Amino acid sequence: MEDFARLFGGLLAFVYHCFDRIVIRSHLPLLTRPENIVHFFRDVHGIGPITKEVLRQRTTEYHQWVEAFARNRKLPMEWAEKGVRKEDYVRPWLQRTDRQGRCGVYFILKSMEVGTSFRSAMPKYPTADPNYRILSRQRSRFTHYYFYIRDPVLGPIALCVGSFLPFSITYYLNGHHFIEQQLRSAGVKFRKNDNAFLWVADPQALQAAADRLNAKIIRTRLEYWSLVVGPKFSTKDRHAINLSRYYSIQQVEYCRNLIFRRNFPIHKLFERSCDLGLLRLCADSISQIFGWRLHKRWPGQLTSKLDQIQHGHHVLRAYAKNAVIRMYEKFSTFLRLEALSNNLKDFGLKKGLDNLDQVRRTLATVTDRFAAFEARALNVHVDFSLFQRLALPIAAGARKTPGIKIHDTRMLRLMEVLLHTGTKVLGWRTADIHQAILSSFSLAPANYTLTQLRYDLRKLKAHGLLERDGRRYAYRLTDKGTRAALLFVLFHQRVCGPLANSLFHRRPTQPATPLSKIEAAYHKADRSIDQVIQLLAA
Repeated sequence: MEDFARLFGGLLAFVYHCFDRIVIRSHLPLLTRPENIVHFFRDVHGIGPITKEVLRQRTTEYHQWVEAFARNRKLPMEWAEKGVRKEDYVRPWLQRTDRQGRCGVYFILKSMEVGTSFRSAMPKYPTADPNYRILSRQRSRFTHYYFYIRDPVLGPIALCVGSFLPFSITYYLNGHHFIEQQLRSAGVKFRKNDNAFLWVADPQALQAAADRLNAKIIRTRLEYWSLVVGPKFSTKDRHAINLSRYYSIQQVEYCRNLIFRRNFPIHKLFERSCDLGLLRLCADSISQIFGWRLHKRWPGQLTSKLDQIQHGHHVLRAYAKNAVIRMYEKFSTFLRLEALSNNLKDFGLKKGLDNLDQVRRTLATVTDRFAAFEARALNVHVDFSLFQRLALPIAAGARKTPGIKIHDTRMLRLMEVLLHTGTKVLGWRTADIHQAILSSFSLAPANYTLTQLRYDLRKLKAHGLLERDGRRYAYRLTDKGTRAALLFVLFHQRVCGPLANSLFHRRPTQPATPLSKIEAAYHKADRSIDQVIQLLAA
């Protein structure tokens, strides 16, 4: 990442890294095996034969409780539509809840999905115990409830609760929502779009908030909402059997976000990254980025590809085992490098929630290696259409300020005078600049009036090349204006003029040894242009 920051540090507004999407699954360890279910019903509740009706009774009770919960709180509860993204469907209700400043459940969706349940069957042959039943785990389709919640700490989260024993729950949360809540509570101003921060008043506070997300905070909030909307157990059940939940990480995304100051470099950089990525992201490079060693018995795929999500929006992906690293641009100035893992065992990590800090360090290292790889690929010049951009007019309300043309002699004279070091101390007033231009270029006052000068100064100021000295009517070039003025003046005097003179007026004689490197470059460019003209004539 140091190489990337060294190359593009001047173009970056700020950089932050954090968890993005985290999928956590929990289950009750003492209700996941058939022998545990037998103990729960027979020894704790004194139920003899554990039939399908006994198992379904728990599901029926939970269905009734969810319906009463939605009815008492006037919550919308619907079946999820096929082909419609659930988060997009419930977003209007989330925005309404956010505007009202409320926390809690704001929507419930029902969905038929495959999950783990238990099956009760009669034994094939008669047994001495008439109440004996064969219990076995199975995969079947049954109702799952999606509770969409706005949490005061984690922000918007979702809980998917299975309505059959063993009542497993899947949690969906996003690290950007947690950071948003932390910044709001700290009073730090920011601008956020979807799951991306585009501006923040204090970048250090943003990174500190991202680093505060840990396993303890997540477990505390998930246990609270599991108790509120999860399946219900009586006090007798809790005393008889340990009903604490075990939380495991099923999917995790860790991202490194680069926010540029303007749109120009990001699209060019991303285009070149995609071109070089498909060529250079070979098996060796991908394995080095993930920190794995290649061998003959490599499991899974090891490829790179470029996907087009929508028109003009591409995602560069590199796959290895059950992990993916992605790069894409959003919102014109936002570039994201993201590492995704669907199985932490690939990295030699345990999936328990307590290992979240180790997961953070490992995936942050992966994104850092990917940024270093991109920096080596992008250590080149890219096309910068400065002359074309400055030539375009600037709109300010109903008025339009004309652009600055490379062939405008008046602007070139003004820039050359403003480049004088005397203007950088306290700035020059308009009358002083006017007198300096007249004396430097031997102009008569009628050929260049004060009105024309003020018009040229307004153009420079509109394009961000000129600034006032406080509240005084004295002007100096900005940092951008100094660079642009140097480029305009040097290009006109040292490149455009000599080359045009060699082509249309006279060609300089070939000396034995050029006096300087710039003269040698002129002669080389002259010969190259002459060859181009000859080829065109042929």
